[in-house]
Amino acid sequence: MINFSYTIWILLLPFLMFLLLGLAGHKLKAKLSGLLGTFGLGIITFLSYLTAYKYFFTSEKIDGAFQKITALNFTWLQFTDKLHIDMGVLLDPISVMMLIVVTTVSFMVHIYSLGYMKGEKGFERFYSFLSLFSFSMLGLVLATNIFQMYIFWELVGVSSFLLIGFYYQKPSAVRASKKAFIVTRFADLGFLIGILILSFNTKTFDFISLTNPSGAAISQGSSIGFLGLSVMTWSMIFVFLGGAGKSAMFPFHIWLPDAMEGPTPVSALIHAATMVVAGVYLVARMFPIYAISAPVALDVVAYVGAFTSLFAAVIACTQTDIKRVLAYSTMSQIGYMMLALGVAKYGGETGLGYMASMFHLFTHAMFKALLFLGAGAIIHSVHSNYMTDMGGLRKYLPITHITFLIACLTISGIPPFSGFFSKDEILAAAFQSNKFLFAVEYAVAGITAFYMFRIYFSIFWGKDTQYQHTPHEAPATMTIPLIILAIGAAVSGFIPFNKLVTSDGKILETGINLVIAIPSVLIGLLGIGIAYIMYRRESTIPDKLAAMFKYSYKWAYNKFYIDELYLFVTKKIIFRYIAVPVAWFDRHVVDATMNTIASVTQGVSFRIRGFQSGQLQKYAFVFITGAIMLAVLFIYLWK
Repeated sequence: MINFSYTIWILLLPFLMFLLLGLAGHKLKAKLSGLLGTFGLGIITFLSYLTAYKYFFTSEKIDGAFQKITALNFTWLQFTDKLHIDMGVLLDPISVMMLIVVTTVSFMVHIYSLGYMKGEKGFERFYSFLSLFSFSMLGLVLATNIFQMYIFWELVGVSSFLLIGFYYQKPSAVRASKKAFIVTRFADLGFLIGILILSFNTKTFDFISLTNPSGAAISQGSSIGFLGLSVMTWSMIFVFLGGAGKSAMFPFHIWLPDAMEGPTPVSALIHAATMVVAGVYLVARMFPIYAISAPVALDVVAYVGAFTSLFAAVIACTQTDIKRVLAYSTMSQIGYMMLALGVAKYGGETGLGYMASMFHLFTHAMFKALLFLGAGAIIHSVHSNYMTDMGGLRKYLPITHITFLIACLTISGIPPFSGFFSKDEILAAAFQSNKFLFAVEYAVAGITAFYMFRIYFSIFWGKDTQYQHTPHEAPATMTIPLIILAIGAAVSGFIPFNKLVTSDGKILETGINLVIAIPSVLIGLLGIGIAYIMYRRESTIPDKLAAMFKYSYKWAYNKFYIDELYLFVTKKIIFRYIAVPVAWFDRHVVDATMNTIASVTQGVSFRIRGFQSGQLQKYAFVFITGAIMLAVLFIYLWK
């Protein structure tokens, strides 16, 4: 048996770096703080790759399937003999895969930030928060039980709040951090309710017990009905609410575009390796329950994912802030992953969607981190987020240009880049299960290629912008991560995921379905072609189309007024008709009652304060008076 006990250091090291930089960072030189944080993450990345190698290539399989290994586990809180919360490290195909994703992207972000955040006030604080973020996400993916996952799930929320609001002097950053925290709290309440229902019925929090297809826990609550659905289905729907919040699925998506107020490296970390993929990982972790005991909940996952992918892609076509376009792109791609999980079943060829979702999560981490870090290099060069302030940058930023182009080709599903392979598997899974959802994702594929090359041509070609200061390529600390991620985006599609990460741990025979792949590539090329015509050179076509579809464009540009709808509901309905009456009741009934009691008590105390004067003659007078009254009462009663 291979010893994986060292994996505890994958959790401990980022936590120790958080404490060191958080408590003593101000006493260190800024550069030293960054180097310490980066060095610590480098060690964690090495340990993660070592773990992946040992798990996938040297560990023993049973019946041809990878086994779930509990590398470490101890009881943290004991409630009853059966109900307790443990802390530990669970290694299985998806947790080991996520180790690679989280540490690779986080390590690249740490290196990149040495250049991007140089000279920023609070540099040490930034690296402390990055370490906390990495610790939280690693604790989430390695959790042995669902309550441990929930604890680290909330830590991820705290970390994102701190990093999104890093520029706390900016009111917009403070608003964005609060918005992200509050919106995800509502979703996390659903997650907690789902955990409580699930654990009440199964009497366990443990993932191995919960997700064992032949175990007793997975069938508990399947026959108990409420409103036409089993209790297990309800619990899984509530659990998905938590995942939808973290992954910015409709209708909890409103926090993600505003989260761009944080530093660009934070955007890369949130979008590529941590917060937004946590929801996908959660559904994947609980997948046997979804597939076997709660297939209706899996349908909810599929349709929410499909709608979000289309909804976000349409909005992305109209935005001019490059980071917001990439934010909506992330929502769309996460929708792809959710849809793939939703159309999958447990085991064999029907589990294709599960493998495809994890495959796309892996490739997406590479090209989305590359896109955000590339956007950061562009913003660093021209000091603006808006495409209207850019154009012709290929001459000034050759490395950023090439790496950004690779990322755009990858997300557009153009072979031989990785996005082609993972997206093709998702489309194949959707075609196999649900033709309507397959058609939706085909359309999204073309829209994705269009809006990504709209960005590319607008920034690197388009009009020849006259810049106040000549743009220049980013320093090596920023370009080296771009090159590494570009290589990952280009070649990660050749990783045999069908042999490593599948729904039942066994090898899944897959191949490129040319009937699906060729049209998907053609629709991607069509999207690129339309973007080329409209944005390769300065053109009036976009303005004419916007005028022609005036109202449709306006609605998409304003994000279909979902934010305004939320504000209307909260301010005009909840605040006015619920919060105001409750506040009145609190002031005039609850507070008034307490104030009256306090006033009466104070008045009585004021009047009897003389009894506690400290004068012996008064005490003697009261004592003698009381004794005489008792004597008279006794004589009266005796008669």
